[in-house]
Amino acid sequence: MRLDSSREALTAAARVDNTALERAASSAPRIAAAVRSRRARNVGSSLASAQGDVARPVAAAATPRDFSAFDLSGRRALVTGSTRGIGLGLARALLDAGAMVVLHGRDAGQVAAIVDRLARETGRIDQLDGIAFDVTDAGAMRDAIDGLEQRLGGIDVLVNNAGIGYSGSLIDVPLDDWNRVISTDLTSCLALAQRVVPGMLERREGKIINICSVFNRLGRDRVGPYAAAKAGLGALTQVMCANWAASGIQVNAIAPGFIATEMTTKLQSDEEFDLWLRKRVPASRWGRVEDLGGIAVFLASHAADFVNGQVIFVDGGLPAVL
Repeated sequence: MRLDSSREALTAAARVDNTALERAASSAPRIAAAVRSRRARNVGSSLASAQGDVARPVAAAATPRDFSAFDLSGRRALVTGSTRGIGLGLARALLDAGAMVVLHGRDAGQVAAIVDRLARETGRIDQLDGIAFDVTDAGAMRDAIDGLEQRLGGIDVLVNNAGIGYSGSLIDVPLDDWNRVISTDLTSCLALAQRVVPGMLERREGKIINICSVFNRLGRDRVGPYAAAKAGLGALTQVMCANWAASGIQVNAIAPGFIATEMTTKLQSDEEFDLWLRKRVPASRWGRVEDLGGIAVFLASHAADFVNGQVIFVDGGLPAVL
């Protein structure tokens, strides 16, 4: 009985399989036709797309990046306090980028010596000039700047770098010392801008770079007058931007961290402070004057024409990490 049932089941299954094969065979032409139709439509779409691509302009191949905006050729730059340290480094960077650079200091003989040295090192005597005056002497500064502008035809880039430091307890700072630091590090920057900016306004372009400090953002107990002056200079940078940006003048500031220069020699030789600094700064080193040159060239160039009112910190990450 079970054998007969199995035979019947096999016979039924065979009929089902034959029916499926017959249906598949009958539908195969339709499937093949559908495939041929789809292929035809795809080919047509590809041809149409290709024809459309021919009609549309093809995107130009990538071209080498143009860094000519960083070229300072033909730009006349005055860097105050540039016979040594950060100022000299900034002057050298601007010179290397093509600018005509005016070195500055209080001692005419020292300025002449540095001009001669850079001329011998670079062979660019035609791109160098020098001027001497005390930035806190309004009359001497006025006469020197007026004469320089007449000689050069104008100043395109003013770098306010001249400054002095101070170390002492805030409660014991003599007001004469306080006023001397504020006058040198802050007030002189406004006075110089007041002499240089009229020419920039007439030409409707110019760059001012104020040299601030990491103390714009951080404080230490023995740098009161210096920190106050540099913080004030950061605010003055923004006010200058508010006044002159619409006339094509960009005013920005660089805030260096602890840079190894003659001004920080005493701190560098202090083993305890040196160890603290290397642990505190994420870069684990003192800054170098060369670390500031690139940002100075950028801010002095047309590449920074839409950068204004900024205080840019170059400090190895000091304020960024607890």
